[in-house]
Amino acid sequence: MKKDASSGLLTKNKLGEIPEPDQHEQHYLEVVKAFARLTYESVYLIDYTSMSFEYVSENPLFLCGYSAEEVLQLGYEFYFRQVPEKDMELLTMINEVGFDFYARIPAPERKLYSITYDFHLIDKDGKLRLINHKLTPLFLTSSGKMWKAMCIVSLSHHQTAGNARIYKQGSIEMWELNAGKKMWLKSEKPVLTEREIEILRLHAQGLSINQIAEKIFVAPDTIKYYRRRIFERLEVNNIMDALSYAVNSKLI
Repeated sequence: MKKDASSGLLTKNKLGEIPEPDQHEQHYLEVVKAFARLTYESVYLIDYTSMSFEYVSENPLFLCGYSAEEVLQLGYEFYFRQVPEKDMELLTMINEVGFDFYARIPAPERKLYSITYDFHLIDKDGKLRLINHKLTPLFLTSSGKMWKAMCIVSLSHHQTAGNARIYKQGSIEMWELNAGKKMWLKSEKPVLTEREIEILRLHAQGLSINQIAEKIFVAPDTIKYYRRRIFERLEVNNIMDALSYAVNSKLI
């Protein structure tokens, strides 16, 4: 896809000002690098003053066969090389409606919000992988625009691209994107009972249905009943997707 066809991805939040970090912000990059060493997910930082990447971790999921240094140098060009055209159009739309939503949030609250969505990357061998991309503000300008953002990349638990949601820290509220209407629809995070959360955590430890039943002193059919309720609440079809959804949505 040509860059002028997706100019919204490049210009929707492009800044005319070049901010100066406060003293307490000087060492943030070392903190981000330390976090990247501890997580299995890919981590990178966007700098909107230059529409570039300030840092890219060495986790291979996001790199598509490149080195972290090569992706760092490519910056936004990386998207144009590695994202299929249809998904690039989707990213442009999410960028536009996402920043429109962001502009309506009171400036003091903007750091509390994060956005998550899925899109495909093409690796050097031409293979597609569906990834989940989370983005949250790191620094804002004095006028409240997003100056730098932290991004986390993991494998998606969905089957298709899109699935854009906005979350507010400390709130059960969330907003889901209706792509056809380009509108954010307000809803709430699904709520799990303490027993359902316990069963998910035991599954995360690798326990089977029978082992979980024995551990919490119920019949295996009871565990199967709870699993079905979890799948219905989270709108997933299997336990791996349930775990992924629950972790990504901070339900467990």
